[in-house]
Amino acid sequence: MTNQSRNEFCDGISRRGLLQAGLGGVIGLSMPQLLRLQAATAAKSGSATDRSIDTAVIYLEQAGGPTQHETYDPKPNAAIEYRGPLGAVSTKLPGVAFCELMSKQAAIADRLAIIRSIHHNSSSHGTSSHMTQTGYYLNDNQNRNNEMPCIGSYTMRMRGANARGVPAFVSIPQSMRFGRAAWLGKGNNPLETSRSADDKRFEVPNLTLLKGIDESRLSDRRSLLSGFDAARKIVDNHGVADATDEFTRQAFEMVTGDAARKAFAIDEENDATRDRYGRNSIGQNVLLAKRLVERGVTFVTVRVNTLGSWDDHTGIEKRMRAKGPALDQAICSLVTDLYETGLHKKVMVVAMGEFGRTPRVNKNAGRDHWGRVMSVLMSGGNLKVGQVIGASDSSGGVPIESPYRPENVLALLYRHLGIDPSLTFNDNAGRPRYLLETRDLINELV
Repeated sequence: MTNQSRNEFCDGISRRGLLQAGLGGVIGLSMPQLLRLQAATAAKSGSATDRSIDTAVIYLEQAGGPTQHETYDPKPNAAIEYRGPLGAVSTKLPGVAFCELMSKQAAIADRLAIIRSIHHNSSSHGTSSHMTQTGYYLNDNQNRNNEMPCIGSYTMRMRGANARGVPAFVSIPQSMRFGRAAWLGKGNNPLETSRSADDKRFEVPNLTLLKGIDESRLSDRRSLLSGFDAARKIVDNHGVADATDEFTRQAFEMVTGDAARKAFAIDEENDATRDRYGRNSIGQNVLLAKRLVERGVTFVTVRVNTLGSWDDHTGIEKRMRAKGPALDQAICSLVTDLYETGLHKKVMVVAMGEFGRTPRVNKNAGRDHWGRVMSVLMSGGNLKVGQVIGASDSSGGVPIESPYRPENVLALLYRHLGIDPSLTFNDNAGRPRYLLETRDLINELV
């Protein structure tokens, strides 16, 4: 077994390490405690949840850094060492081609926006992932924890869920590399499914009762608590009991109610739908993300990886042939469903890694890290789709037209969610920090 197959990234961060980083902050906290943490941090910010806003985001994280050449920016006329081993296919947009492995998306390119000119100044997995998920570089490139909150955590804090009884922020199957709340508070970390939705034993932790406790026993305990609470309210002058009741009610509702369980019940999808998305981890996880936003989850991240990651330093043709078609099928099915049901007005989709890959194929028939240019896919959210924004040079190495940065993509997501990225929150040192310091939009899309 090669080192790359054991680890998701070439920097040696294992999948287990990422899981531990994501779960370590929430183990030992009960559901009511998590809800209290979320509410307490929201109160400190003075923000209010606007329930008239019901927009949502699906963030498809291509962890490891996907190649631009073998996805959305092929260079069919370049020399073979730049062009690479795969061919190109025409899209529905005149004069626009995708890699041959993206043929299903090519057929719906009129519902996609591809930005071929996203760039930044890092080729480090950690620093670049932190940038694309928070809008900030890491100060310490060895840090394994968020230094700034991710966009999903800010969304959870400022928007909450779009429906009662479901979580606001979900990560499938685990949080993004830097998809957590940092100093914003553990109550704003995502709920992780921990397993891929194609697992036959798929079940979300914390949404089922502990072994030995059935709903009748839980109801007895709730009745006992209600008796104590009724007595306490007699002497409570500050609304503390009411608040505690609300957090406990929300926790009971999440665990014993139907809303969350039905949202995650991917087995309720018919066989034809599951087949259309693909009977693999990418397809089923993307389908689950669609179920969640339909049922009120506001922000969903999906790690759309097979073979460990998109960190393809060796054998890029074989690795892309193994995972590219699954991504192609899943995104095509998701976007088609959103537009055919009208959900594209509510839901914005982004597919993005932390950087692109080198324009020249290396001696191991792969491509290495390359922050100087990358391609990003967006759809839905009332964007002006059916276009390619920006361009890279003839070898796919640097932007030559309409250069944009990852922060511009995040600014579009915040705009769609109705969140002002110029707002500030105090970090642990009491320093006010903007959600984004660079807040310009991608003008061609709005």
